[in-house]
Amino acid sequence: MLLTTQDQFEDQQITQTLGLVKGSTIRAKHLGSDILSVLRHMVGGELTEYTKMLAESREQAIDRMIAEADRQNADGIVGLRFTTSAVMQGSAELLAYGTAVKLQPKPNDSSDSTTIGLE
Repeated sequence: MLLTTQDQFEDQQITQTLGLVKGSTIRAKHLGSDILSVLRHMVGGELTEYTKMLAESREQAIDRMIAEADRQNADGIVGLRFTTSAVMQGSAELLAYGTAVKLQPKPNDSSDSTTIGLE
């Protein structure tokens, strides 16, 4: 499955637009991680527990979006975006979405190539 944040692929042409696909996950803070993060916040530094949680959430949301695109027999997803929203105190949803498309390789344009003749 090809993914891009752009509206098209450079070496593929869109032959059919299948529609919106999405994948989401809702994660809640973990009490142990929360305590460590509060302590780290006091002294400064990256909140690695939350960085890891968000990275895992993004991967899970992408996997679910791809599974939805696979069910539509898509070859790719264009316009990939992420968004987050608070669901309740201490938890958030991470949503990945884009447009599922059918693709085919772009034909090679031989008129752009230069032929050098030797005499």
